[in-house]
Amino acid sequence: MDPARRQLEQWDRDHVWHPFTPMQAYAAEPPLIIERAEGCFLFDLDGRKYLDGVSSMWCNVHGHHVPELDSALRGQLDRVAHTTLLGLANVPSIQLARRLVELAPSGLTRVFFSDDGATAVEVALKMAFQFWRQCPTPRREKTRFLSLGGAYHGDTLGDVSVGDLARFHHLFQPLLFPTLRAPSPYCYRCPLGLERKSCHIECVEVLVDLVRQNAETLAAVVIEPLVQGAAGMITAPDGYLRRVRDVTRECGVLLIADEVAVAFGRTGSMFACSQENVTPDFLCLAKGLTGGYLPLAATLTTDAVYEAFLGRPEEGRTFFHGHTYTGNPLGAAVALANLYLLDNEVFWSDLPGKIDRLRAHLQRLADQPHVGDVRQRGLMAGVELVDDRHTKRPFSPELRMGTRVCRLARERGVLLRPLGDVVVVIPPLAIELSLLDQLCDVLYDCILEGVREF
Repeated sequence: MDPARRQLEQWDRDHVWHPFTPMQAYAAEPPLIIERAEGCFLFDLDGRKYLDGVSSMWCNVHGHHVPELDSALRGQLDRVAHTTLLGLANVPSIQLARRLVELAPSGLTRVFFSDDGATAVEVALKMAFQFWRQCPTPRREKTRFLSLGGAYHGDTLGDVSVGDLARFHHLFQPLLFPTLRAPSPYCYRCPLGLERKSCHIECVEVLVDLVRQNAETLAAVVIEPLVQGAAGMITAPDGYLRRVRDVTRECGVLLIADEVAVAFGRTGSMFACSQENVTPDFLCLAKGLTGGYLPLAATLTTDAVYEAFLGRPEEGRTFFHGHTYTGNPLGAAVALANLYLLDNEVFWSDLPGKIDRLRAHLQRLADQPHVGDVRQRGLMAGVELVDDRHTKRPFSPELRMGTRVCRLARERGVLLRPLGDVVVVIPPLAIELSLLDQLCDVLYDCILEGVREF
């Protein structure tokens, strides 16, 4: 083995604490170290290439090493890499804010920059809380939040409070504020015990009732529009999001739309909310904002919210929240170039064909004996593996079946990542049909091989 590689592997074991990774199991095997990338492929130290089947954690849009994005980054480096946004401004962040307002659902006119999806949602939570204390008719009793079962909105304590994934959150329960919880629209394992073919989206009516019953104390509803990502790619029925917007507006409750994972074409449109003609009070963006190049996030809101924070400095109405790299010029410049690439008819005209091709491949899996459910919205999908298809009995957690399938795929040159026993497929939006075929063929073969002995 090359000494330099051996040293890197040892330093990785000795020093790097990887996120969402069981480190004891991870350290027992040689790490996969990525050295470079090109298009939809990542290359390891041996030069072996891997098809990036999860868009480098759901954020890559146009592939890797994109000339237009590389050029934007280099060009900004010739000007300034970073300057604070605390009391100052910079050119790319101003231009990016303007472009986001032009693209976003009508009425979202103010942009607060931060670093990642978690901070984008945390900003919205704090703004919503402070808004009700400072709006023209203050409602200091409106301090609670409502979110969905299975929700994931990030890992800061506010986000964890509105989240609901036990494997991520249960340990921190003593630190969290209480949250109202509505059932997830998880049709395959309906929390209300109903069947999708005959139900009338009763789960959203439970949410409607909760909002109406608690409107006096409810500050905001927090939702991932169309798809609950980390919950296992749970896709909401058509009309669900529109119903949530209607009841929150009816009851004077703010709506926070966490589009960190679903924006910028991922669900088939620039923003997921647009598919049901919804304008939230807060729109949280990250991941694909820079095309997957640099950490940058944005929380968009309305003039009505913004104006509640205006006043003389001594009145204390300021939003005292910020990050060192807020509005970083490098990230903003790359985000602008990303949005320019998205403003292309060819990109949008090609997308439906890719979505349909993915759907056709997933349909092949739908009748396999250990595939319980296949869920898709746009170019994001999840395949739920089960021990017994008829009873929906899951595999024993000790088997780590999702991990097993993804390991087999990695051996065949495709990088996938599971959510428990849900195998996630989220390729770069720029993926060619031939590569999408390759990805899905490997997925199909590895699922069949992975469950063969069970």
